[in-house]
Amino acid sequence: MSESNRVLTPSFNRSIEVEGRDERLGSDPGAILLREIMELTGLRRFFADKVHDPRRQEAIWYPIAELICTHILLIAQGWRHEQDANRLRHAPALGLAATETRGPTAADRGLPSQPTLSRGVDILARDENREILGEALTALAGTGFKAQRKGHRQRELTIDVDGLAFPVEGHQPGSAWNGHHGCRCYDPLVASSAELGSMLGGLMRPGNAGSAGSAKQFILDVVERAERHLCEIALVRLDAGFSSEALFATLEANGTPYIARLKANTKLDRESAPQRKRPRGRPPKEPRRWCVDLPYQAGSWSRPRRVVLVLKERPEDDGLDHFYLVTSIGPERMTAEQVLEAYRQRGNAESHMGELKEVCRPALSATNRPKSCYAQRPVTRAGQLSSKAFARNEVLLLLHQLAYQVLHIARTALEAARGEGISLHWLRRAVLVSGTRVVTGSRQLKVIIENSFADLWAQIIHRLYRWRWVPP
Repeated sequence: MSESNRVLTPSFNRSIEVEGRDERLGSDPGAILLREIMELTGLRRFFADKVHDPRRQEAIWYPIAELICTHILLIAQGWRHEQDANRLRHAPALGLAATETRGPTAADRGLPSQPTLSRGVDILARDENREILGEALTALAGTGFKAQRKGHRQRELTIDVDGLAFPVEGHQPGSAWNGHHGCRCYDPLVASSAELGSMLGGLMRPGNAGSAGSAKQFILDVVERAERHLCEIALVRLDAGFSSEALFATLEANGTPYIARLKANTKLDRESAPQRKRPRGRPPKEPRRWCVDLPYQAGSWSRPRRVVLVLKERPEDDGLDHFYLVTSIGPERMTAEQVLEAYRQRGNAESHMGELKEVCRPALSATNRPKSCYAQRPVTRAGQLSSKAFARNEVLLLLHQLAYQVLHIARTALEAARGEGISLHWLRRAVLVSGTRVVTGSRQLKVIIENSFADLWAQIIHRLYRWRWVPP
């Protein structure tokens, strides 16, 4: 019998005893479901084939693909991947899901320790490996989407790009005070798709980066990957902070359509003044909204561009609210009203970015901790060494986006089976986290979950196995 450790005899009912035992009990069976998604999408194999691991392969215990999968599973299940790694080393379901070991002996394989996972992040922080993580994220979104469409890409897809502030405690490398957000933070760029609910890319930036800082090359890279994995034509949707001649000209030269909000200015307001008048007659009970096309060229622009003036009545007085959109899409393809409707879908992308922050809870807190000794010898001038903390934080951001994307594929399957929308919060509570027990046999491992959760698992698996999976 397993050794027991009495934890509690509650005062409200003395017949209850709470004990801790060395049995294979856990609460994360969803990790096995998520690992199955990684196998179906080819994500684990993608990492094994693409990521460069400088370690001597014959001397390592945990391959790099296993380290990456462990990070993703811990994040997806709601754990602080490195902080909780040691305590969860022998969690049965997590161990079975993370390991590449086959057969019943997989139950004896523990998760990598916190230092091992941290060294894995250092490996991924290399420039070539960060590019592979970004490629993996877009490829994962494409594989999941094409599986539902029998391997076919979409004709057009809209990509939303925005900054997403992550507050930090202390003076982490690259963090800075951001007056707009009112905190010390990082301000990475995040690319997503409102139509698909997918994450497509991430770029780490300092907390005081301007809205459009580093955006041009990042957007071009995301567009190139999206058109390779997801669609034939990518349309970029931006807020007012990204409006610049350099970005517009680059997207036009690349043949990438865009819709962006423009910051109001006195010249534009002066030119649009004749159109900013309330229509004649008694106003209706419901406030009206209408759009007007304006030819306009800002002083910094190299040529005139199509600007859409959006006007809306205020119910409380006779005034009009207004704002401006600029687009490279001609009126023969989209009317002014259609341009506005396309831009309004940006709210869906913002809600998905909110889920990334609230559900996956990225903790971008890597800092420079140089070694004071190595191989039992003191390291001279250790204070000048750098662990590339900023690059590590970009890796952490991408790992959290990958975890989000794996969760989103599970959510998409369950939504298709149930015919209703669900949140990632609900998915985790109802499907991924429940009581579980692992029973080891001579030839088989049996993972037992609560029967009330089994029907949801069956719905997800049935839908996943019906889709056509093509590796990235």
